[in-house]
Amino acid sequence: MIGKLSVIAVGLCTTLSVWAQEAPTDFTTQVPLAVSGDGPWYRLELPLSVQLSARQADLSDVRVFNAAGEPQAYALSRQSAQRTESRNVADVKWFPLYAADTDESVPNVVMKSTAEGTLLEVRPSKAGKQVLRGWVLDASAVKAPLQQLSLDWSREQDGFQRFSIEASDDLQHWEAWGDGQVARLSFADERVEQHDVSLPGQPARYLRLVWQGQVAPTLTSAKLVSATRSSLPMPLVWSQPLSGVRLKAGEYSWQLPTGLNVERLRIELKQPNTLAPVTLAGRREAKQAWQPLSNGLLYRLTQNGQDVVQDELQLPGVTVGELKLQVDERGGGLGVEAPAVRFAVRTTQLVFLARGEPPFILALGNGSVKAANLPLSTLIPDYSAERLKTLGQAKVTGDAVVRATTVAIPPEAGTDWKKLGLWAVLLLGVAALGAMAYSLLRQPAAKP
Repeated sequence: MIGKLSVIAVGLCTTLSVWAQEAPTDFTTQVPLAVSGDGPWYRLELPLSVQLSARQADLSDVRVFNAAGEPQAYALSRQSAQRTESRNVADVKWFPLYAADTDESVPNVVMKSTAEGTLLEVRPSKAGKQVLRGWVLDASAVKAPLQQLSLDWSREQDGFQRFSIEASDDLQHWEAWGDGQVARLSFADERVEQHDVSLPGQPARYLRLVWQGQVAPTLTSAKLVSATRSSLPMPLVWSQPLSGVRLKAGEYSWQLPTGLNVERLRIELKQPNTLAPVTLAGRREAKQAWQPLSNGLLYRLTQNGQDVVQDELQLPGVTVGELKLQVDERGGGLGVEAPAVRFAVRTTQLVFLARGEPPFILALGNGSVKAANLPLSTLIPDYSAERLKTLGQAKVTGDAVVRATTVAIPPEAGTDWKKLGLWAVLLLGVAALGAMAYSLLRQPAAKP
């Protein structure tokens, strides 16, 4: 009798396993992969265009299959820029940079510091009339990576201030950190001020700010924001232009392809001399209320024969499916048609353990499946950040194959026949077991 019950139980488990087994055809999009390097683990940076084929914002419907259609064990790495352990704001000292010729790219100066790295003096290397060209900031007391620079300057020097940013640890060798731009403007009887500049999140003892084509303003304050992160964030990836709609005067909206953790938004400013204070709101679904995300000043102005552009807004990285921009039209607005936008999200890295024969395919696009990814430390027993860099590489090759939507949809949109079938098999199995037990109980007891 026990043997019969075991056979039935095994049969039920086997049937359920077959029914529950996922296959590439359960997903609307299939993308071929090519692998190179040492396995059996391979890492793949998911292109944004591929991510947009997912039906779930957290990429729970991403899978990797081998040539036989067998699912592969995998993990997702999606570090956020918000994973900060500590954040500190420090006032730093600044030293003027003078030059004899305002067309010099970098002032020729002499700099002196103590053995501990504290800056003592910055002076011109030549005599004669000198023009203020920039400033050197002493960040030697700040040990953590530098995230943001905040400047204030003399009230007599309003307008835009554009400068190059360089970093050094020894005052001899300088590394370019890009350009910075701050502003103080009068706008419709109001003051609009922008004091902060983003830095690349690297440590440095000194920063050199050099104004190009104009005299530097007189600084009144310089602050550096530093932060120690638990892990470095993945780089940002930008989307293709996304068109929107004009809701009313000064109000525009954009529907994202799916719910995304957007961290930056770039608004197209077509017309020169555009100045627009804006407020950005977002929501995940149409039935939800709008939530404030960001605000700022967008502009495209001509200064010294060049376009000075600020067209980006920084977002908190929460999941949104729709965006709405409100514009203060006292600055002239952004036009009758909604401007195109580009959005940026963090790169997502997928690591999978190759089992079976290639070619491998990436499948995604199923709104009903559950997440199947493992933690990286489980997928790779001796996992470390250094180990991750040595893994083999996987890349998307060829075009994605998009199938017609035949994937099971959530219960409110239709009947889940697969789930009903599983319940039917279970009930039949229980009924069979009950019938056998009842039959055994009715049999007369064996005579001694």
